[in-house]
Amino acid sequence: MQGMQTRIACWFLMSFTLVTQFMMASKVEKTHALPPCYSTESLISSLGLGIFCLIADRLLRFSIIQQSDWLRALSDNVVHGVIGMWSWAVVIGIRKKSDFAEVLLAGFLASVIDVDHFFMARSLSLQAALTLQRRPFLHCSTVIPITVLSVKLAMHLFKLRDSWRFLPWMIFISWTSHHIRDGIRHGLWICPFGKTPPLPFWFYVISTLSLPHTCSFLMYLTGTRETMSSKHEMRIDV
Repeated sequence: MQGMQTRIACWFLMSFTLVTQFMMASKVEKTHALPPCYSTESLISSLGLGIFCLIADRLLRFSIIQQSDWLRALSDNVVHGVIGMWSWAVVIGIRKKSDFAEVLLAGFLASVIDVDHFFMARSLSLQAALTLQRRPFLHCSTVIPITVLSVKLAMHLFKLRDSWRFLPWMIFISWTSHHIRDGIRHGLWICPFGKTPPLPFWFYVISTLSLPHTCSFLMYLTGTRETMSSKHEMRIDV
């Protein structure tokens, strides 16, 4: 019964979020106060992302997966990667073959975080990595803004090409989606302040499907969207 109520709440909140975004997009377009930050295509893609989150995390509860440490860890990591790829695809829109490279990189970044389990365990043993006494360092959410700002500063100091300006934002969206999803089991670890209670499942779904639009809007505020629009030879309309 509780599971049914959770699913109903998720569907309701997903619908409410998307309707709100449609209304915001319409209002922005009418007032011309800002360039379009949403499109029908991206909103549908976000809805698909939310549905994927609902289905994937339910499937991972099947006993055939839970009974195998390797299958459980691999499946969990693959879902992290797919969410990272899907989220970045919503941000940039896939228009040509070269865009797939960025999407794959986003998926890699969303998945590679879990390698810190093995570093902390100081072993390649999966059992050791899964039975740590505390969470590894890349699972501290404070690391995300520090890493993003550090990469952005390094790019400025070394005068890297504008074509790489997407990298800090890709790290932000890939790692944040990973942390939010982990948060439904363990909460968010915001060092040095401690950790939050486990996040509600509906919060995970809504946050994940909204994250690409939040990222896109922040990219607009910092001027990154304009640069990337030129790079992709299109107007990024997320």
